[in-house]
Amino acid sequence: MNDEQKKILLKIAKDTVSAAVAGKPVYEPETDDPELLAEVGCFVTLKNGPELRGCIGQFTADKPLIQMICQMAVSSSMHDPRFGGNRITKTELPELDIEISVLSPMVKTDDPLSLRLGTDGIYITNGRTSGCFLPQVATETGWDEVDFLSYCCAHKAGLPADAWKNNPDVEVYLFTAEVFDAHWQDIE
Repeated sequence: MNDEQKKILLKIAKDTVSAAVAGKPVYEPETDDPELLAEVGCFVTLKNGPELRGCIGQFTADKPLIQMICQMAVSSSMHDPRFGGNRITKTELPELDIEISVLSPMVKTDDPLSLRLGTDGIYITNGRTSGCFLPQVATETGWDEVDFLSYCCAHKAGLPADAWKNNPDVEVYLFTAEVFDAHWQDIE
């Protein structure tokens, strides 16, 4: 994505979060830019300083990226179950950072340790239970490959920490993400 496309997506996310928090209708953005109309997965992450305030996404899309960004921005700000009793408020908005991750398609791997820390994200699934970490989580935490996989199993997927090792019922997928962010006040 070029800088202009990133600015557009960040502005859409900001406007959407602002409307959702205020209880106002969210507008449907329009564009003729093929890159912004691509049907790809994405995540929208909201932080207040180092504190996570919401992060929701989808690996696949059934609508254009600009609409997915709207949907994920609403979900991150209003429906992240981790913050049910502590939703983002209007007064908090100027302190937020918005991070957008535009995802590549997922690829199943038979060698989870082949993941590239800081480049690959992981999605681990076992039937109805699953968990994921975006690529930037490895960089933010300083985990090695084993920690990255183990924490995802134990803390995101509800599986034993070593479930990713030689378990035929557990599938591990890798994906990359184009990640960009901006502070609320800097988004025009």
